[in-house]
Amino acid sequence: MTGLSLATQFTSVSGGSDDRATVLTAFMVFIVLSLLLCVLAGPEGETASDFYTGSQSLTPMQNALALTGDYISAATLMGVSGLVAVAGYDGVSLAVSSCLAVGVFLVLAGPLRNAGRYTLGDAFALRSPGSSSRVAAATATLAVCLPFLVLQLAGAGSATALLLGLTSQGAQQVCTVFVGSVMICYTVLGGMRGTSLVQIVKVVVVITTMLLLAFLVLRRHDFDPGALLTAAEQGSGLGDRYVEPGHALGDSAVGRLDFLSLQLSVVLGGACMPHVLMRINSAADGAAARRATRYAVAIMAVFCLCVVIAGLGAADVVGGQKIRAVDSSGQTALVLLAGNLEGGTSGLLGRVLYTAVACSVFVTVLAVVAGIALSAAAALAHDLHAHAVRRGRMSGYREVRSARWAVAAVGGLGVFLAAMAQGRNIQSLTHLALTLAASTVLPACLYGLFWSRYNRTGLLWTVYGGVLCTTALYVCSLSFSGTPASLLPGRHFHVIGLQSTAVLAIPVGFLLGWAGTVVGRRARGAEEAEADVRWRERVLVGARQQ
Repeated sequence: MTGLSLATQFTSVSGGSDDRATVLTAFMVFIVLSLLLCVLAGPEGETASDFYTGSQSLTPMQNALALTGDYISAATLMGVSGLVAVAGYDGVSLAVSSCLAVGVFLVLAGPLRNAGRYTLGDAFALRSPGSSSRVAAATATLAVCLPFLVLQLAGAGSATALLLGLTSQGAQQVCTVFVGSVMICYTVLGGMRGTSLVQIVKVVVVITTMLLLAFLVLRRHDFDPGALLTAAEQGSGLGDRYVEPGHALGDSAVGRLDFLSLQLSVVLGGACMPHVLMRINSAADGAAARRATRYAVAIMAVFCLCVVIAGLGAADVVGGQKIRAVDSSGQTALVLLAGNLEGGTSGLLGRVLYTAVACSVFVTVLAVVAGIALSAAAALAHDLHAHAVRRGRMSGYREVRSARWAVAAVGGLGVFLAAMAQGRNIQSLTHLALTLAASTVLPACLYGLFWSRYNRTGLLWTVYGGVLCTTALYVCSLSFSGTPASLLPGRHFHVIGLQSTAVLAIPVGFLLGWAGTVVGRRARGAEEAEADVRWRERVLVGARQQ
């Protein structure tokens, strides 16, 4: 979600300065309490296990809530509900795709926990020991996390400025720096355990708010889903076509292919984002990881159901024409619904509902940043510094200190880029991040976990080839240039008529992994033979024991 579209949402409802003051107060209370929570629940010691995994002290249910928090981003909360409101069938199918991403991760959770230790590099190094695999893991992690980090920080900064009554680009940049600094403090002070508890609080707030919204929407139609759907069809302005596909990206063959590509990126890319993979290492073992993921699937299903109901309610209560007038993508739908439901912000319940939705948006944007920053910093400190540079000869205390400095470095870079991006449409960075994850991290994990012949050459081809290919496809696509929603809207040098290139990039990533393995098969040495033994002991034997 761009800063511009997020800001638009809070000017599109009828609430005035009193409403903004109420939301800002609640927001600041959350920041203070969450910082206190991070300090109290931070690492108990100065070991790498304390900082990266919270000493694996979270229960499966706590891990499930934190994992769900990683999956609930602003794009899921606002974008999907808005797409349901303005595009009907396409929005519902994207909500299902968001839930399926957690289901795909269920396949990977147990083996990844058995194979990994702290980071993605630990899982890669199990099959391909050496510094090259660590560098490749760090490259993939940073390539995926940095665009997503910039996107979230830019949206949070502009929305915070709006609550203060400031609309200039300079004010948005200052607020971006403030929000980014808070997130750096979260991560430095709390480590994995602290950021996990912040995610848990976020999930409780968001799920409670969405359940309340869904209840109020259904109550308007005597809890009859059929009546709600009929009202949504009439309010959307699409009539009977509301339940037909093709409204999001067009009904042509190219439009349908583009939407399929978007769904692939959500399902496959969302299943293997580096901060999600790192989160599962905080489980006690592979069995606990699978149990936590099963709980997360159930929680995510409830959330997605509420998102769909809220989207239908927005089409009914607000109307598709009004939603599109404010934002053609429909991302204003949830806030507009809160501002018009139960008498609007003039009534007590309406004011509470609007405040709850606004805070949910902010909490969603802010909490996910800490997890992203932690995974990127861990890649720098653990994979690059401790192993690629120091060859594993670094004490736990020094590695944690390095990780904290890495958090500051990654966070500082993200804040700088987000501040510079204010006023630009950077929504397409979501396509880039998800496609990079699906075309590099996913094939590397699947091949590394389940293909006994996979080797170092295959890993390097997968990661570096996948990153280069995906980036080149992104630059040649409509996401980068050619449309008002592109990263460079004034330029027209695209050669691919798709916004999401996942349908092209993902097969290339898998093909490169296979080709690299075939080419490098004869170069396998004693080190990789020993790695195969460790892989069979930890992954295959661990899977049988579960």
